Amino acid sequence: MSKFRMKQCAVMLLTGIMTLGLFSGCGSKKSSGSGASQAVSGVKLLYIGTDKEDAYRKLLVDSVVAAAKDAGCDLTEAECGNNVEEQVKAAASAKKDGYQAIICRLTDGDTAPQIELAAAGLPIVYVNNEPVSRALSKNKYVYVASDESQAGSYQAEYVAKKLNKKELNIVILEGEKGHSGAIQRTKYVKNYLKDKGIKFNVVFMDYANWSDTEAEAAMKQFFKTKQSFDAVFCNNDTMALGAVKAMKEAGFDPAEIPVLGVDATKDGCQSIKDGDMQFTVYQNADGQGKKAVEIASLLGSGKKVDSVKGVTADGKDAWVPFESVDASNVSDYMK
Repeated sequence: MSKFRMKQCAVMLLTGIMTLGLFSGCGSKKSSGSGASQAVSGVKLLYIGTDKEDAYRKLLVDSVVAAAKDAGCDLTEAECGNNVEEQVKAAASAKKDGYQAIICRLTDGDTAPQIELAAAGLPIVYVNNEPVSRALSKNKYVYVASDESQAGSYQAEYVAKKLNKKELNIVILEGEKGHSGAIQRTKYVKNYLKDKGIKFNVVFMDYANWSDTEAEAAMKQFFKTKQSFDAVFCNNDTMALGAVKAMKEAGFDPAEIPVLGVDATKDGCQSIKDGDMQFTVYQNADGQGKKAVEIASLLGSGKKVDSVKGVTADGKDAWVPFESVDASNVSDYMK
């Protein structure tokens, strides 16, 4: 028996439903990003995951589980933590164990070719962490996520309009090193400001690994430099909450200095409602989970995904749109 633990979908369903209620600030979001599903029932799927310590990652896993249940698919979860070797082992045993397709949230995007080699021809749907581009192939290896360029652009757009300054000193707290979301969200914050002719100086940037405690510690370290700052861009809500806590303890007013996150988690939305965080970007875990299951079930049953809503012209990506959230509409994301 392999080292990773296997859990059947039926066992996880109750946990999934409970977690959706606990972590989601968005039970009735404005859009599902999925359209009418073409999911095929009866397909045997393997979900190869990472750790679920982050609120969004946990929500994503539970969304995949719930979507598979709704679609009538037989889904099993392989819990691999953040261990690349365990992910490869899970993929290597999938075909002989009768799985028809794999859904995988990669620990490291660069390892996608290894996962594909180990999977021995099974179709793979990558979700939420982008694999290297050479690993994607139409109707074979498809990436399901939200377009990270939107998240960073939406954050920067909010700050540009809110502060209306020609020059900005900004703080950026990134997720984990090498993660596609962290790279792209940060990149497009900078690109948007540059494109709008706003001069900006990154007075502090550090990895906080999606963690509120690490973000809080990073901000406290930054305060020691005595530099002024106009906004704090965080790659997710959890880090934004840590930044807000540090700022308030140090006497900075987040109502005057915008703190921005991504995900629209329950806690993130509540913080906006309370007047602390000012902005977040809703990343639709439910939509991503449904889309991943839909595409995996189609590929696993030998069908093509060209007509699935959100699939790009080259057939390699399937996008679930981000949505902007601030005080004006946050109540819509807390139902």
